[in-house]
Amino acid sequence: MQEPKAYVKHRPKLDWLFRFIFRPTVIGAEYIPESGRIVLAGNHTHFMDCILVACATKRVVHFLGKSELLEPPLKRFFEPFGLIPVHRGQKDRAALDSAIEVLKDDKVIGIFPEGKVKLKSEAEYTINPFKFGAVKMAQQTNSKIVPFSIVGKYKMFRKKGVKIEFFEPVAIGENLEEANNALMNTVAYGITQTPVFRK
Repeated sequence: MQEPKAYVKHRPKLDWLFRFIFRPTVIGAEYIPESGRIVLAGNHTHFMDCILVACATKRVVHFLGKSELLEPPLKRFFEPFGLIPVHRGQKDRAALDSAIEVLKDDKVIGIFPEGKVKLKSEAEYTINPFKFGAVKMAQQTNSKIVPFSIVGKYKMFRKKGVKIEFFEPVAIGENLEEANNALMNTVAYGITQTPVFRK
């Protein structure tokens, strides 16, 4: 499986531009292996979270995202970057199968198990219940999951803006519910243990 050409070509420029403008703090990037299959899974705070996660590693991250992103006019931007479309509101087996194929090819999947961006009306330091896609694909491909937590705001030219922290890779056992709860608790812990970014 070839990596998306547009991703490979434009990634260095996008990476530099994003870091220059938003100056994110990245912790624990060393937990993302340099090779082999891995799932990156964490909370979803903003539409730019995908760029933040991608900037934390030199590897190409294949993200799962809502199918609306592959409809005009957004399709022109997202399709060349290898986005895996997910039809929300239903069990999208095709999306899961596509992600599994990516992992079987020893590549990286990025996923936000909440399934949506947190609404402004929702409490800032909480997360929505995780869907089971991340742990399912990890279990079926014998992949580990690297949890991550995103906190803060995307503020232009501010050092204490947005922060992402990655945690040690975890293996998924037979009990998916237990694994999903453990993943969600790890991400939630990362969010609540970041007081430096609070107002």
